[in-house]
Amino acid sequence: MTDQILEKIGAAGLLPVITIEDAGRAADLGAALVAGGLPLAEITFRTPAAAKAIRAMRDANPDMLIGAGTVLTVDQARAAMDAGATFLVAPGLNPAMVEWCQNNDILMIPGVATPSDIERGLSLGVKHMKFFPAEAFGGLTTLKAISAPYGDVRFIPTGGIGPHNYTDYLKFDRIHACGGSWMVPTDAISSGDWKRIETLTREAVDLRKSVRG
Repeated sequence: MTDQILEKIGAAGLLPVITIEDAGRAADLGAALVAGGLPLAEITFRTPAAAKAIRAMRDANPDMLIGAGTVLTVDQARAAMDAGATFLVAPGLNPAMVEWCQNNDILMIPGVATPSDIERGLSLGVKHMKFFPAEAFGGLTTLKAISAPYGDVRFIPTGGIGPHNYTDYLKFDRIHACGGSWMVPTDAISSGDWKRIETLTREAVDLRKSVRG
């Protein structure tokens, strides 16, 4: 199951990272992403609405691949999975969290920023890791340097990625997908500007197609 989820994320090439304050807008947000050609989402646990938003998006758009981000505790992980999330993403690498997810057959993509982080992940059997915060840690130049010794690892860089640099990341063969929020701006979510989100999403998908088809 986890391999299938990773395959879908890789095929999309882009993981929308969503911070949502009002779960009542999640269903329409999901529909806008689907209409734009990107039927997946990472809803972050940065707001109290996260779990309800996951449930609302899942109920309204059952074919979407929906994960939870900024998952810091086992309690949050349980809440996310109970709400209908199918994978989890964390900003850092917490061995206890990774092991709990592995014991429950849940895909966890932990965050890394250094070779030591990568090796800690490898020691736990993790082969897909989030490079975070990507641009703040030197961006693609740093990622190419620190990933060189670890040929089996694939990365989902997140943080500071947008239309200006997204395709540069995608051209690097160690990139599984990129996390980004430019197609789901918080002001568009809060105002219900679904057409804008659909348009931005379609433009992002077109950028991916220009590199990976």
